[in-house]
Amino acid sequence: MFDSISTDRIARRSILQLGVAGLISASMAQFARAQTESRDPAKFQIGCMTLPYSQYPLERALAGIKSAGFRFVAWGTTHKETGDTKGVPVMPADAPPSKAKELGARCRDLGLEPLMMFSGIYPEAPKGIEVLTARILQAEAAGIPQVLTFGHTSGPNRQVWVERFKQLGPIARDHGVLIVVKQHGEIGAVTGEIVREVSDPNIQVNYDAGNVMDYTRGKVNPLDDIKTCAPAIRSFCIKDHRMFPVDQDCGPGLGEIDHYRLLHNVAFTGRPMPLCCENISAPKQRAANPEEIDALGRRAREFLETVIAGLQA
Repeated sequence: MFDSISTDRIARRSILQLGVAGLISASMAQFARAQTESRDPAKFQIGCMTLPYSQYPLERALAGIKSAGFRFVAWGTTHKETGDTKGVPVMPADAPPSKAKELGARCRDLGLEPLMMFSGIYPEAPKGIEVLTARILQAEAAGIPQVLTFGHTSGPNRQVWVERFKQLGPIARDHGVLIVVKQHGEIGAVTGEIVREVSDPNIQVNYDAGNVMDYTRGKVNPLDDIKTCAPAIRSFCIKDHRMFPVDQDCGPGLGEIDHYRLLHNVAFTGRPMPLCCENISAPKQRAANPEEIDALGRRAREFLETVIAGLQA
């Protein structure tokens, strides 16, 4: 639901593609310097979002993620609980921190460490500061290190983002939480620029290579784009993308993105690096039951484990 394409987003794609080559070139020197700062292996944390199980209850999602062999989980965004037709939020924005603490404990009782939670709001929204602050408090209570946000930086939104992140950075730091920003209808070069302008250690980049291919219709290569923001990346929303036989998001290793080359950009930063699987589906197919989602999750986890082992051997 977060990756649907509206008409106004399509119009923005052509604007985003203009000048991307220049942004990539200007960032190469900074990227090269950052890569020499550490040769310690990144601590990749392969997790699955509850999002692929959105048509099923949250408890079934957590059980499935555990059965697929994941050790880490990300919360987001809603689930069809018994008797419900619209979907119940994993964590309502107005829920007290104690509720998040309870859900964090439930995850750990299953052997799943929560890594990230969706904010559920764009930074430029009227209640952006209020909701993101509430999410920071929930994340702190649950022991979740990252709150994910995203949106559109076109027009005046970009300056609003900068101003609001400058306010939110100190709040996040006081509570031991990172706000990570992923491109949604944009490219990593744009979110990287915003994070550099904000210049706060608790406002960083979450990278989504599948979104880059999707929203630019394959005209921007994520393997080039990621170099514009790699020093600021602190996590990934993992999804792949294919332009053939259909233009479609899919699970990692089932699309056209080379994950060896993608993750090489952060493989030796020495940092914790959550890899949260957002899309694990097979192209042109839809899982008929939760057991099929479990199997797709297991395949995605094993693929990423293979990639990481190859990169850091």
